[in-house]
Amino acid sequence: MGIKKYRPITPSLRFRTGYTFEELTKKKPEKSLIKPVRKTAGRNNSGRITCRHRGGGHRRHYRIIDFKRDKYGIPAKVAAIEYDPNRTARIALLHYIDGEKRYILAPEGLQVGTKVMSGPEAEIAIGNAVPLERIPLGATVHNIELKRGKGGQIARSAGTFGQVVAKDGDYVHVKMPSNDVHLIRKECLATIGQVSNIEHNLVHIGKAGRNRWKGIRPTVRGVAMNPIDHPMGGGEGKSSGGRHPVSPWGKLAKGGKTRKPHKYSDKYIVKAVKKK
Repeated sequence: MGIKKYRPITPSLRFRTGYTFEELTKKKPEKSLIKPVRKTAGRNNSGRITCRHRGGGHRRHYRIIDFKRDKYGIPAKVAAIEYDPNRTARIALLHYIDGEKRYILAPEGLQVGTKVMSGPEAEIAIGNAVPLERIPLGATVHNIELKRGKGGQIARSAGTFGQVVAKDGDYVHVKMPSNDVHLIRKECLATIGQVSNIEHNLVHIGKAGRNRWKGIRPTVRGVAMNPIDHPMGGGEGKSSGGRHPVSPWGKLAKGGKTRKPHKYSDKYIVKAVKKK
């Protein structure tokens, strides 16, 4: 996959970049593996906005992705590499020998025509889903399960991966994309390789309208508001807020931890990344 630049014939194109899509081999999705997405515009079931700055955006179909990889011992052939508007990674269409079709997250380097398989007997090759106990130390993995049978939950976005760093009894030490080291049961599945579209973070939006295509609405700064609308609003002339950055409801907005402590899962963190 490559990144393309545009001729700066308009101001919005001057710094805008996009994908070349050269790795895609099929334009339209598999009809049996899509379903409609109903937009919520950030509202919950009672109509109240619970996630701000959402609304509009291009119409999409959801691609049903197989995160569980539970077809053990049944080989499949990669039929196509496709674009998925609902995620940053590319997806791969698999044709199993029993006639079933499924989508999986496409790892970097997976080619059309490649044979992939899942299960304890699968070989260590890109795209194969294997229990962690069988994966050699130092291997990069993605779509990692935290609970056997629940499906992959870790390292699913573009360019991410985990790494198997040690094995200890019934647990395997896995280095997460955050650089934390977690203990995960040895029977949990993980897919070999790094998630595709590794240059995703290099794309420059270029203009506000492109965010509107994604369904992201404008964000107004708190210091630009009146005191009645935001704790950081008001003041004579341009002000910096006069306090640490907060949300419209007065909660600290920067530098706070986003992960809640959990008495069951915290004990499985061997090494946590500490803030310097």
